[in-house]
Amino acid sequence: MASRLRVAVTGLALVVLAGGCGDQVAARDRLLPASVPSTPSGPMPTVPTDGVSARPRDGVPPGSMETAPPATLLATPMATGTPRTATGPPRFFVAAPPPSAHFPEGSKTAVHSPARAVVHDAGTGAVVADVPLPPGVRSSWHHVAATPDNRTFVVAGWTGRETPIRFFRVTLDGDGRPGEPVLLPGTEIDGGNPIGAVALSADGTRLAFTTMLRGGGGRIGVVDLATGRRREWWTNAYSLVTGLAWAPDGRGLAWVPGGQAIGVLDLTRQGTDLMAATTLVPLGNEGVRPMESVAYTPDGKSLVYAAGHTVERVPVAGGGEPEVLVRPEVPAGSSLSLRFSLDGTGRYLIFVGGAEAFRVDLTDGSTARVPLGRSGAGEPPRIAW
Repeated sequence: MASRLRVAVTGLALVVLAGGCGDQVAARDRLLPASVPSTPSGPMPTVPTDGVSARPRDGVPPGSMETAPPATLLATPMATGTPRTATGPPRFFVAAPPPSAHFPEGSKTAVHSPARAVVHDAGTGAVVADVPLPPGVRSSWHHVAATPDNRTFVVAGWTGRETPIRFFRVTLDGDGRPGEPVLLPGTEIDGGNPIGAVALSADGTRLAFTTMLRGGGGRIGVVDLATGRRREWWTNAYSLVTGLAWAPDGRGLAWVPGGQAIGVLDLTRQGTDLMAATTLVPLGNEGVRPMESVAYTPDGKSLVYAAGHTVERVPVAGGGEPEVLVRPEVPAGSSLSLRFSLDGTGRYLIFVGGAEAFRVDLTDGSTARVPLGRSGAGEPPRIAW
């Protein structure tokens, strides 16, 4: 099945990349002042993520990838602590925009304006507070993830040209006010390898991420947020991974390979071969439909995902046909598929379209527009609740 999927998505990958990961690349390019040349192309530097030297991989053609999977220091990538459960519908969401750039009249030099993540009221869209940046982080970046309690968030941050993307944690109080940001150890990601998706485990102890790799291929990584130790899985089969979600029990990760399927990574498996540790979830034969987001239902038995602009649900274990939950109306010019955030109750999801967010009730399909205000003034942010 994996080989058929690779054939089916060959022509699709670049289209989905333009609507999903492409916005990250465009945002990254805008960070470079016009007077500074772009980073030259060439081999990716060998930067072992766990302080262990990388080793050449067997069977990888020379030049296709400059680094091999580092030896892991995270023996237990599972996140089996007590989940931070939802207490009701979400009261807040966090919007993470990238830095913006503009050209003053008559100038060919871009002026770059750093951005901060913003806490919004989930019902009205009103700005509750800006999220402070930790030392060394110059701007918000384009990714944010949350635990089901609607209080714990991890935000991506840009640290400067030719420096890694970093992540920091913020915790909201009962009024939505963020506390001091905490820079997380072990979360450095090479800015030259676009991030496809991030996800925070339900117990708040692990951050999962996906990246494309220069020369082809992709990886999924899991970082222990207390120690910074990391575990990674690699594949040459797919470069593009557009969705990522933790199982409620912390023992698996759902991911979207190639923008056209859903796989479940078994975190209890040994080794670094991503496909060997992944089981593909049967989705029926609906043809080629671009996919971005995936999320578990709170009981862990089903997956909710967006195929095109349709939100569906399918049993994780198979044995059932996908069920259409809602087909929300989206603004003209929206990306080919929805990138959404599902709340901890499993009832509500939210996605961005233009300068607005759209809050969807999956029980009746009703959709409410939520203005983003200044969060939607530049490139649309990523949001989570």
